[in-house]
Amino acid sequence: MDVGLKRELEEKVRSGERLTREDGIALYESDDLAWLGGLAHEVRTRKNGDVVHFNVNRHLNMTNVCTASCAYCSFQRKPGEKDAYTMRIEEAVKLAKAMESENLTELHIVNGLHPNLPWRYYPRSLRELKAALPNVSLKAFTATEIHHFETISGLSASEILDELIDAGLESLTGGGAEIFDWEVRQHIVDHRTHWEDWSRIHRLAHEKGLKTPCTMLYGHIEEPRHRVDHVLRLRELQDETGGFQVFIPLRYQHDFVDMKDGKIRNRLQARTQMATGAEALKTFAVSRLLFDNVPHVKVFWVMHGVQTAQLALQHGADDMDGSVVEYKITHDADNYGTPNKLTREDLLELIRDAGFRPVERNTRYEIIREYEGPDAGRRESPQPMRV
Repeated sequence: MDVGLKRELEEKVRSGERLTREDGIALYESDDLAWLGGLAHEVRTRKNGDVVHFNVNRHLNMTNVCTASCAYCSFQRKPGEKDAYTMRIEEAVKLAKAMESENLTELHIVNGLHPNLPWRYYPRSLRELKAALPNVSLKAFTATEIHHFETISGLSASEILDELIDAGLESLTGGGAEIFDWEVRQHIVDHRTHWEDWSRIHRLAHEKGLKTPCTMLYGHIEEPRHRVDHVLRLRELQDETGGFQVFIPLRYQHDFVDMKDGKIRNRLQARTQMATGAEALKTFAVSRLLFDNVPHVKVFWVMHGVQTAQLALQHGADDMDGSVVEYKITHDADNYGTPNKLTREDLLELIRDAGFRPVERNTRYEIIREYEGPDAGRRESPQPMRV
């Protein structure tokens, strides 16, 4: 990138002028990661100061049986497969209750698109989970699942959301987004929920007062221009609704674990390489710079590894996903030793070690507790990147 364009982009960012599609592509073409990270860090500092948000959450996947066979997914199983499972609601509640320790504040629920479970299973499961865990927020279901519920129930998404909210739903999850551009999407997605329905369902959720996350699965067959297009679609919807609280770039994973049963369900990995750490940091930086109207950018440490997650906090991210115990959809797929669990104390230490002040939040980004930051009196104590 020539010096003139660099200066022009810096001036736009610092004056608050919105970046264009062409600007986003130019940023991805830059090989100056330190400059990109510094510029993104200016924006995250302007929005969130020296804070890194986190919450104490657990993931619950009540079934892995799915009608779809998305090219990147190793989570799904077909009915009758050896390790296919579907929990009875009582079983899901018992498992959730066992997760309640450590002052759990959020249960994150995502499932396969089960061909035979009745619609009533889903609101009933929320009601019983909420009754068992009244102080825990239920973040449940992707837009893809809501679209599936329309099919199996005959109800509209609006009616479905009303019933789920009445049952205790506090937020949708951000999944099902992958990459929205059809040039890529047609090769990676095997369900029928694309941009039109994904955006329709989140728009409805926002109209009903829900705040939701949004995501992007990157680092597979897409190009930087597809990432830019993805973020700009979300930015435009955010202009309309203001309902997105956080943007979460999710690194696509190769899968070595599920190959043990002789089936390679991830059909992309033979022709892809996972994004490097540097590419991940660039994606966080460019996303933070482009997505000017979303308050938070989250790094999901399970998909990035702990050290890259810490570095992402210097490249635009201000939220580190919580103390996940078991993440069935993808975990440790590339063998870089991501732990199964981070406790509250682990998260506090990681955030301080990266030079930031930890703040515990709930699902709606309301502050639960603020903690001390790094010890400024220690010479070796890390400090946030200077801006």
